[in-house]
Amino acid sequence: MEQAGALDEGATGSVITTDQARDFHTLGLAGCIDKLTIPLRQKGIFVRLETPHHGVEVPAACAALLYHTAQETLSNALEYSQATELTLRLAAVHNGVRLTITDNGTGFQSQLLGGKRHGNGVCRMTVAAHEAGGTIAMDSTPGKGTRVSITLPLK
Repeated sequence: MEQAGALDEGATGSVITTDQARDFHTLGLAGCIDKLTIPLRQKGIFVRLETPHHGVEVPAACAALLYHTAQETLSNALEYSQATELTLRLAAVHNGVRLTITDNGTGFQSQLLGGKRHGNGVCRMTVAAHEAGGTIAMDSTPGKGTRVSITLPLK
């Protein structure tokens, strides 16, 4: 799983963790990501998971990177955002797959990206996406929430 390597380093400090191995074959990527939302739902956060079915098979390395990105983003939302609603959308795009996570939380200023307050998870996500030939975009405005979108080619 070469593509997930940049996110695996030091990821033990995540708020959201799983003690079960990710089983993409049995649950599928969407099912594995849905399991990550359990702590948010338990805190009363309304979670919407949108997974339009397009019959696209996501390679294991790509699924692992999307899973780790979801794990980091959801951990940040749980710990910092004070969100009451969160939407995850996993969709096929031209020759790839895109995961978009949007919350209605407090947001943050862009200069905090990768700073001490948020750790280096954002930096790891960015490096891993670029190493995989993909892109990642983060949009956040204080008081208006945050949107993280990662798009990866299907290789």
